Amino acid sequence: MISVATVALQPGMELAEDAVSMRSGVICPARTKLDQGMIDKLKRYQIMVVTVMEPEDYTTTHYEKIACSRAFKSFSEQYQTQLNTYKQMINDVMEDRIYINTDILLTIYHTLYDNVGDGDLLLDMLYSMLPSEDNVTYAHCLNAALIAGVFASWLDFDENESNLMILCGFLYDIGKLKLPNKLIWKVGKLTDFEFNWMKTHTTIGYDLLKNQPIDQHIINAALMHHERDNGTGYPNKLMGDAIDRFAKYMAIVDGYDAMTSARSYRNSLNPFQVITNFERGGLYQYDLTVVKRILMHIAAHQVGHVVTLNDEQYSPATVRMVNPDNLSRPIIETENGIIDMRSFPKLEITAIL
Repeated sequence: MISVATVALQPGMELAEDAVSMRSGVICPARTKLDQGMIDKLKRYQIMVVTVMEPEDYTTTHYEKIACSRAFKSFSEQYQTQLNTYKQMINDVMEDRIYINTDILLTIYHTLYDNVGDGDLLLDMLYSMLPSEDNVTYAHCLNAALIAGVFASWLDFDENESNLMILCGFLYDIGKLKLPNKLIWKVGKLTDFEFNWMKTHTTIGYDLLKNQPIDQHIINAALMHHERDNGTGYPNKLMGDAIDRFAKYMAIVDGYDAMTSARSYRNSLNPFQVITNFERGGLYQYDLTVVKRILMHIAAHQVGHVVTLNDEQYSPATVRMVNPDNLSRPIIETENGIIDMRSFPKLEITAIL
C-alpha cells in the first residue's frame, strides 16, 4: 500500500486502511473503492492523506508479489536492454562470423546481477519473465547465463570458473538459434523426426563455436550438454568422465531453466516441483555431487515460506525443515501440527505464498 494525498486521489482507487477523522471517526472503511463522491467527502472532512492499495497488495503468491514490485519493474527494463545487446551480438556472430567478445557477455551478466544484488532474488525474478515469441530462444540463453552464475556462487567457484560457467550459459544452446521456434518451443510431444531434428542443435552449436577463440570447455558444453552420466544422452552417448564437467553443469542449468521459465502455454514450476522432477528423472544422470548441492540450496531457501498443498486440510502450511534424503518433501507445520511429507506420498506443494 502507499500513502496518497487526498487531492491526488482518483476514482477507482481502493483504500488500504480506514480513513479516520479525529472528530468523526471512520469516514470511509478500508477496502472502499473510491468514487468521486467519496473523494469529495474525504476533502470535506479535511482528511489530508489516505493509504490506498497497490497492485502487489492484491497478489497471493510469493512470485506474484515479486512480479508486481518496483524492483522487478527496474530489473525487467534493464533485462530487455541487455537482451537486445546480447541478441545483436549473437546475430552478428552467426551471420558475419565475427569473434565472440566475452567481455561484453560478462558485462551483460554483471549489469543484471548488480541490478538485483542477490542470487536467490535474481532467480525468483526470472520466474516471472515471459519473453516475446521472437526472443524466446535468446532469452533462454540469457537466463541460462544468469542461472549459471548464481549456481557457480553456490558451488563456491573461484572467479575464473564462475566466469567460464557464465559464458557457457550464454553460448551452450546457440545451436537452437539455427532451428525454427515452432520446433524448439513446440507445445506437446515431438514426433521422432522432429526430435532427431531438434537434437542437431548440439552439433550445430559446436560447429558455430569450434573456431572461436574461446575456452574449450565452452565449445564442449555446446556439444555435450545433453549427454548423461549413465550414457542415455546425445549426440554420442558419452558416460562419466568422458563428458566435459562444464557440460555436466550446463545440463543442470538447462533442466532448471526449462522448468522455471514461464511459457505462453504453462506457468513456471515452483521450487519443490522442480526438485521433484529432478528426483523423478534420476539424479544419477547428472553430476550427483553438484546437482545435490544445487537442489539443497533451492530447498533450504524455501524454509520459512508459507505454502499451499493439493489437500486443503493441510493448507496453508509453513516449511520448517528440509529432508536431505528427499529434498522435495520437507517437514511442514500446519494448523494441526507438524507433518513430515515423506510420510504423505500423495501430498504435494502447489504454490509458494
